[in-house]
Amino acid sequence: MKLDNQHIFVTGGAQGIGGAIVLNAVQHGARVSFVDISIEQGEKYAAELGAQGYEVYFTPANVGDLEDLTKAHERIVGELGDITGVVNNAGINSNADPVEMTTEQWDSFLAVDFKSVWHTAKLALPAMRAAQKGAIVSIASIHARMTLPGYFPYAAAKSGVIGLTRNLALNEGGNNIRVNAVSPGYVLTPLLQEWFDELPEREAAAMSVQPLGRMAQPSEIATVVTFLLSDEASFVNGADWMVDGGLHARFA
Repeated sequence: MKLDNQHIFVTGGAQGIGGAIVLNAVQHGARVSFVDISIEQGEKYAAELGAQGYEVYFTPANVGDLEDLTKAHERIVGELGDITGVVNNAGINSNADPVEMTTEQWDSFLAVDFKSVWHTAKLALPAMRAAQKGAIVSIASIHARMTLPGYFPYAAAKSGVIGLTRNLALNEGGNNIRVNAVSPGYVLTPLLQEWFDELPEREAAAMSVQPLGRMAQPSEIATVVTFLLSDEASFVNGADWMVDGGLHARFA
């Protein structure tokens, strides 16, 4: 899964799944840029990887704001050259009520979890088309296929990510640009741990339905993403890879 001479751009790359993807990509030879809204975490992580000899560049950006992301894209390309691979990882949770949720909350949430996938494509595709090569991988979720009460509008956004992935794959296949999605189940990220800490019984319930008897580590998601970015996945296009330990195979 070599990524030599590749410039991989990761959104939400300061920690969790995004941080694991950044690490895995640089370990496989890529130059990696990433954005995050957490400036302190992003700068710290980039410095740590840089001290280990990896070529990493961080700049803060709100992926839901096209103007802000465009400025970040200009800085990134100026530092590391044209982007050859994109990973749409940035996202936030939403456990809203469909009646109580405001239009402003809806727009703000979808801008990050769904609209941002279009933003990165809009910015990265021109260079990929010119090079006639590229790869885009978006982190969706098991919630795109099956969900639970109270996940409005999270499941809708992740379903949209998969739909957009399929359409981009058809649009860009003729340009030798592959577009795929990865749908994790439970992954032991800081965000998930915070959710478990609020109500400890949630963790016990989640563990009770894991076919492998455990949850995923962020590195296990990152490995799949790196594969899809690499030429080893040269004929994988328009796919949604379930990386959930078999959770989606359960009847109930």
